[in-house]
Amino acid sequence: MYQSNLFSFHRRFSQIASSINTNTSIELFPNTKEVLISKLASVLQSCSTPNPGPQVIQQGQQLHAQIIINGINHVGLLGSRLLGMYILCGKYNDAKTIFHQLDLFYASPWNWMIRGFTMMGCFDYAILVYFKMLGHETCPDKYTFPYVIKACGRLGAIRLAKSIHQTIQMMGFETDVYVGSALIKLYAENGCINDARDLFDKLPQRDDVLWNVILNGYLKHGDPKHVFLLFNQMRSSNVRPGSVTYACVLSACASDANIKLGTQLHGLLTKCGFVSDPQVLNTLIGVYTKCQRLFDARELFDGIQEAGSVTWNVIIGGYVQNGLMNEAFNLFCEMISIGMKPDTVTLASFLPCITESTAINHGKEIHCYIFRHNVHLDVFLKNTLIDMYFKCREVEMAQNVFTYTPGIDIVICTAMISGYVLNGMNSDALEMFRWLINHKMKPNPVTFSSTLPACAGLAALKSGKELHGQIVKNGVERCHVGTAVIDMYAKCGRIDLAHEVFVRVSEKDPVCWNSMITSFCHNGEPEKAIDLFREMGSKYDSVTISAVLSACANIPLLSYGKAVHGFMTRGVLKTDLYAESALIDMYAKCGNLETARIVFDIMEKKSEVSWNSIISAYGNHGRLQECVSLFCQMEESGFLPDHVTFLAVISACDHSGLVDDGFRYFKSMTEDYGITPGKEHYACIIDMYGRAGRLHEAFETIKGMPFDPDAGVWGSLLGACRVHGDVELAEMASRHLFEMDPGNSGYYVLLANVQADAGKWEGVNKTRSMMKDRGVEKVPGYSWIEVNNETYVFGAADKGNPRSDEIYMLLKNFVLVIKDEGYVTTLQKHHNMIEFY
Repeated sequence: MYQSNLFSFHRRFSQIASSINTNTSIELFPNTKEVLISKLASVLQSCSTPNPGPQVIQQGQQLHAQIIINGINHVGLLGSRLLGMYILCGKYNDAKTIFHQLDLFYASPWNWMIRGFTMMGCFDYAILVYFKMLGHETCPDKYTFPYVIKACGRLGAIRLAKSIHQTIQMMGFETDVYVGSALIKLYAENGCINDARDLFDKLPQRDDVLWNVILNGYLKHGDPKHVFLLFNQMRSSNVRPGSVTYACVLSACASDANIKLGTQLHGLLTKCGFVSDPQVLNTLIGVYTKCQRLFDARELFDGIQEAGSVTWNVIIGGYVQNGLMNEAFNLFCEMISIGMKPDTVTLASFLPCITESTAINHGKEIHCYIFRHNVHLDVFLKNTLIDMYFKCREVEMAQNVFTYTPGIDIVICTAMISGYVLNGMNSDALEMFRWLINHKMKPNPVTFSSTLPACAGLAALKSGKELHGQIVKNGVERCHVGTAVIDMYAKCGRIDLAHEVFVRVSEKDPVCWNSMITSFCHNGEPEKAIDLFREMGSKYDSVTISAVLSACANIPLLSYGKAVHGFMTRGVLKTDLYAESALIDMYAKCGNLETARIVFDIMEKKSEVSWNSIISAYGNHGRLQECVSLFCQMEESGFLPDHVTFLAVISACDHSGLVDDGFRYFKSMTEDYGITPGKEHYACIIDMYGRAGRLHEAFETIKGMPFDPDAGVWGSLLGACRVHGDVELAEMASRHLFEMDPGNSGYYVLLANVQADAGKWEGVNKTRSMMKDRGVEKVPGYSWIEVNNETYVFGAADKGNPRSDEIYMLLKNFVLVIKDEGYVTTLQKHHNMIEFY
């Protein structure tokens, strides 16, 4: 075809050149001039094809030279054809020269320049030419707008595109098939799916390309239901779906896990003869793997005579996504054995699922294969390698990948920051952020979102504020970045700043709402968490419900917790495992253990979380026998106890005073189940020894811990010293506590009371002076109780309640009763009651 066109061009060019070179002057025959210009324009049209060969370009330049020699002006059609030829041949400097020689009061030269800049990727210049065209008072035509719209789309200038759309409407070009198609493509690819659909419905003619654009727009928008509806409308129209259409609809089936429609489409594809199309076949295999129908996927794959690399990637990725690593690895080996070379996608398919140290050998084998076969380490593969090593706690290997591979960009740096945060190396994460800034890299929203947790982990409020300033400066304080800022301020103790940021976020998704609600809960403001849930509307999910129930448990507010329970029962969350587990915890903490057990018993499915919730509920109520019984039932049901389960059982032994039983479960956790105890387990053991008066064993446990004790551990020991009157050990524990948390008044009060019980008034005065010098004030403690759906708050010696006389009379009678039963208080002497008001 190309040779035929070239021969035709040669013949026509020779004829025209001969007529120009005759001795007869063309000035004597105006009609001859017009005929020649028309013929020249026709020949130039033959040159005006995208990516022409060098011979065609040379012939076009020769023809241009003849035009100049014979004094033919670059006017009208001939000038536009010359300009178009140079644009399509990629000769932009020549095109610029021609452009400035033309009459610019009609649209065609401007259209060619806009098209040229768009083809070059200079989209901002394409839009600039459009506005210069308007400034030159040249009226655009329908050929102007498709490339202007394309330039807007590539720049993400959606507001500008909508403004140009208004101009298109006024000029009556909106329903033109090319202009309308360009607008629909722009809207569909940039999340404005409703605008795309409105325009799509207006167009009188819609070909298969346009149908595919709108279908892919809905797919990208995450709306498979509209993909299915439009596909049915397309089949009802006179447009026949092609392979691109079927691939799109199958992708929607995969994202929606709609195996029923997927199998129906499989039958339709077989009937229409599209099942052998590689794109359709690959997508169909993807549907089966996403819907966990690996047998069907493998049957399709095995029926292919010569599978390409994309097909291998799809089937291998399917096995990996379903957790069948051995099968995937066997396929990978088979792929290599038949001579098919894995590409970066194949190699990267394994790495995201290797998240345990036990599977790291597979990842290292793939890494070695990359080096042995000189596989190109693109950004995606490097990023995946770094992520894998960090998730497997191989920090040094992740650093080696970063250090010894070229082409470091912002994506790789972001992966390093996320990996450092995952491994608790928050200082290194901040250093990496500083490094990328020093190397003139521009952080993206994901970079900011990954760095903010490092500030939160270090409680580095100053660094967090500086980072927030850069976020505001870069204009990225949007949804997920705003959520990370909220979380950072809340974890740094500035819930007020967190709420200010929350109010400013314009488009709040459920994650943003959940972050703020959870922040209020964790910062001791559960009432505000509940109020915020009331404002939230219908965006809630299981995390929201769990957070609100946690707030109800912390108040405790049983009536509102019941209301949330009813809300769950009426909605889709009535069978959500996490929400139901939070419900058990709420009822237990509000004192309604019976209802908590009912919720647990009627759960259709149970998980480790739900078992832990009910075991903890009985343990916190001192019901050790039921707690241990549930522990055994959990194992019989096929669920292995984890560190949370053992903490609940050990805590129950602690509250029941069964020290030896508690220590036996502690040993069983490490020796029988291989669970490494955390600080909370040691704190529970220390508290258990302390309650039993075995302070020496408690102190020895602290010294034998594999990590530095925190304030919770030393606080447990100090509390035990208060109960059993060990002044020396109390003073030693308090020294550690004053270093860790010098502003906590509770530790000073505990130490002073221990000293007062022992009659060491000099020590009491010293402790009081220390509080005064450090500006520490005792914050009065408050309790609350709900009676008839009304919450009553009260503190020590509180007379605010109108029925306080009756309350205190009842309390005195209660104390007398428990004394008769043999209970002896530790505060028998009034002079030992130290007040710090």
